Amino acid sequence: MNDATPGRLLLVDDDETFCAVLGRALERRGFEVHCAHDTGQALERLALMEEPPGHAVVDLQMPDGSGLELVPRLVEANPRMRIVVLTGYASIATAVEAIKLGATHYLAKPADADEVMAAFGRDSGSPEVPVAGRPMSVQRLAWEHIQKVLNECDGNISEAARRLKMHRRTLQRKLKKRPVRE
Repeated sequence: MNDATPGRLLLVDDDETFCAVLGRALERRGFEVHCAHDTGQALERLALMEEPPGHAVVDLQMPDGSGLELVPRLVEANPRMRIVVLTGYASIATAVEAIKLGATHYLAKPADADEVMAAFGRDSGSPEVPVAGRPMSVQRLAWEHIQKVLNECDGNISEAARRLKMHRRTLQRKLKKRPVRE
């Protein structure tokens, strides 16, 4: 069986509209889609399944924690599961962590069903990926550094603010903004 062959899929995203639209598109591609809107609900759905799914799409930002917390639990349930982490808050630090934890691929939103299907089929990196021709902007570097420190602090905003030598509220405001586009 090809790892990209449709089967049971767990779709975890707190945006119910996005979840419904992507879920329908993946169903049209042959998947049996089970949706969850937070990490707790995802773990409940996983526990109720007789057989764990072969695929999962997990949003990074969840109301009850990080989607990264789900990745090792999904891998534990099915070590061959193809997991795509999807996020509107893409950063190098979270991409690296997602892959280290067992995700198959990491996609920045907006991503469509075709991109998710392609990500399920990818087993290795590509040496053809273009290298950026110019360095990151100072704003993007700052965003990446904040994400790295926050990740080192396991998502603890107070500790990250102390390490970054900034007020906790300032850090919270920065985190609510979208990352700087390049």
